Amino acid sequence: SVPRSAGGGLLGGEAGLARRVSPQSWTRIIIEKPFGRDLESARELNSIVQAVFDEEQVYRIDHYLGKETVQNLLAFRFSNGLWEPVWNRQYIDHVQITAAESVGIENRGTYYEEAGAMRDMVQSHMFQLLAVVAMEPPFSFEADAVRDEKVKVLRAIRPIATGTAREFTVKGQYVAGWVGGRQVPSYREEPKVSPTSRTETYVALKLFIDNWRWAGTPFYLRHGKHLPKRVTEVAIEFKRAPHLLFSNGTGGEQLEPNVLVARIQPDEGISLRFGAKVPGPAMQIRSVNMEFLYGSSFLRDSPEAYERLLLDCMLGDPTLFTRNDEAEQAWGFATQLLQEWEEDPVAEYEAGAWGPSEADALIERDGRRWRKP
Repeated sequence: SVPRSAGGGLLGGEAGLARRVSPQSWTRIIIEKPFGRDLESARELNSIVQAVFDEEQVYRIDHYLGKETVQNLLAFRFSNGLWEPVWNRQYIDHVQITAAESVGIENRGTYYEEAGAMRDMVQSHMFQLLAVVAMEPPFSFEADAVRDEKVKVLRAIRPIATGTAREFTVKGQYVAGWVGGRQVPSYREEPKVSPTSRTETYVALKLFIDNWRWAGTPFYLRHGKHLPKRVTEVAIEFKRAPHLLFSNGTGGEQLEPNVLVARIQPDEGISLRFGAKVPGPAMQIRSVNMEFLYGSSFLRDSPEAYERLLLDCMLGDPTLFTRNDEAEQAWGFATQLLQEWEEDPVAEYEAGAWGPSEADALIERDGRRWRKP
């Protein structure tokens, strides 16, 4: 929420804190997510803030964009000539973005009942990852150039047509189970949670980006509480080779597709899976991984995400912060989906599982399966 005075005005405006006292001075405001709870409230919040602050003074913070691996996705894509030619629908079969949490709602029942997984995580963090993976190359690494391309991705996400939510989405809620060797209660048994709650603690989405680069390529997103492990990653699965040259007992027919994985947390790094010959006289092919890990490659600690973003704010660099139109565009899709979900039942999954069976069916209908991180 935004602090207001008794008269309803934004406190920074009435006190004059937003004004520059000299050409060398600056004033900036950092706003933590979630930036609103739907499209209408996001627009209202933007209107209130912009009545006092110029957009260049506003820093809407999303700590995922401060993580090294998220930033490295930009460097990985746009500083290497190897990847950009194959970063499109011709070579990529599909993309999976996973943000799994082993913890539950951690005594935040009041907040989570109002938010749910879609508002808390998907609309913000996961859509930011989606935009970074799918964006076009900006003409420079300046703030507006980067954010312009991210907004274009969000605008190109195909809306979920009325009545088709169950075909493209799954909302789930955990029931009692075991996580990390301890028994945990169901979501409805958590403190300050309604015993009849239909709030989602798990979301799976199948999205399409209707533009030249990605037309027809599905993006699968999933996020959930009380899953088996804590991991956030982006997996790019490439199409199989058009002709299985190595088959007939060589193992080539059983090879898994090439997959490029960017691990956001923990153990930040990038791995590439590809086929290689097993040593020996016979032609046997096996999938192997080539890995790059931040910890072992640079032998230095990365700054925490908030440290990096707070420094950027002080330096006046908004590249890794969310712009007003970007926030509203993400809320537009999320709000429409939340409205579609209002009367839908919630699928149950046991705490410690990878989600409800409906989420498996969502991707298996396409002949694919979720990656096991």
